[in-house]
Amino acid sequence: MKAIKNTIIAAAALCAGFGASAQEAPRTAYFLDGYSYRHELNPAFGGERNYISIPVLANMNMGLFSNVGVNTFLYPTTSGPYKLTTFMSPTVDANEFLGKLKNMNHINMSSDITLLSAGFKAFKGYNTITVGVHADMGVGLPKDLFTFMKLGQTGEDTHYNFKDINASANAWAEIALGHSHKINEKLTVGAKVKFLLGIASLKAKIDNMDVRMNNNAWTINAQGSMEIAAGSGLYVPTKQETGADYSTPSEADLIEWNDVEYNNFSLSGFGLGFDLGATYQLLPDLQLSAAVTDLGFMNYSHAVKGATSQTSWVFDGFHNIAIDDNAPDYEENKIDEQIDRLWDDLQDVVNFHRTEQDASFNRALFANIRLGAEYKMPFYKNLTGAFLFTSHIAGVSTWNEGRFYANVKPVKWFDATVNYGISTYGSSFGWMINFHPKGFNFFVGSDHQCFNVTPQGLPVGKANFNLNLGFNVTFGS
Repeated sequence: MKAIKNTIIAAAALCAGFGASAQEAPRTAYFLDGYSYRHELNPAFGGERNYISIPVLANMNMGLFSNVGVNTFLYPTTSGPYKLTTFMSPTVDANEFLGKLKNMNHINMSSDITLLSAGFKAFKGYNTITVGVHADMGVGLPKDLFTFMKLGQTGEDTHYNFKDINASANAWAEIALGHSHKINEKLTVGAKVKFLLGIASLKAKIDNMDVRMNNNAWTINAQGSMEIAAGSGLYVPTKQETGADYSTPSEADLIEWNDVEYNNFSLSGFGLGFDLGATYQLLPDLQLSAAVTDLGFMNYSHAVKGATSQTSWVFDGFHNIAIDDNAPDYEENKIDEQIDRLWDDLQDVVNFHRTEQDASFNRALFANIRLGAEYKMPFYKNLTGAFLFTSHIAGVSTWNEGRFYANVKPVKWFDATVNYGISTYGSSFGWMINFHPKGFNFFVGSDHQCFNVTPQGLPVGKANFNLNLGFNVTFGS
């Protein structure tokens, strides 16, 4: 149990400080005509010019998204070299800490790097080819889990129930082909097909954990599952296979994480995705747009599946504690040894038994829905006001956002935007500057900013931050 607590504390503090779902072109750039990668947000958007990417430098996007922050888990103290302590310290008031938590606390990190990309006018429309790699990591922790960690047993009979404790990590490559086509003067439609190559995938979830604590015994029951795939080179052994110690036959198939090996690279799966979009010029100065992206699935093979034990763990106290080192069986019964066995046994409750090897599973992509409207200001045609609604559909990590924009294009080769969003993760300020003369396109911007950081450089408050930049060669009229 001590190891579990330490792991959760470290993960929460670290992820909240440094930043699952696929990351893509930033929503900040949705209404910038000269931005080369608008087609990633809505495939109906055609490019201003033909372009070809500079390998790796073309489009880089990294982000951290959370509804909690460093100041949720770390607190100032007058002692220690860093003058910070965790929420588990008795000096931290429980009501203050628990009052900062949501019912479900999310921390997600993502990165997106375009390796090669090109856009060109042909076939009576605008066409795109993109090769990129993506990675994301995420964790979801319910408030009741932290209540248990902070308060423990609060009366003669204390009951906790946690649901949907989850962690995931994914990495994949993508080859995408898109086409935007103008139907008439008002309507433009677009579509994109994506061929997905799985690199690795991990999903672990505790669907339900029940904890009962009274003066006579503690009882814990956990129900969860795990799926992990990283190609044929991944070896996930059990305690029996590694020769590790285990006390009962039921523990023989427990996964021995310390001996996991990765011998050679191979793809872990394949998938297919689709993007659909449209724009409609409702009025001369008002354009509407809509898109649904990442409709599809991934199929993974050479996977390992696991599940928690269906038996309950019961602790009814320490027995035959040896105080004197001359007592019989002192090394086995001394208090330190009994506590170590207690933690080992408790961790086995939430550890996973390997249930399948060389298995396969399917996983749906996390889809995005976007609805936009942009209006040209009558007093200055190069200034527009806009609104974009985004819904990211990802199970317990689903989020929604509404974002308001002011976009300006004072000259043909430069445009910029400032915008403000309100979402599940809180409010955020976004911006982008975009240079697109004939010859090149350079852009830098962000959907989220961190204006308040600790002396250690960690963001205070909700840890939301991302950065998007790139350089591409453009040509054509």
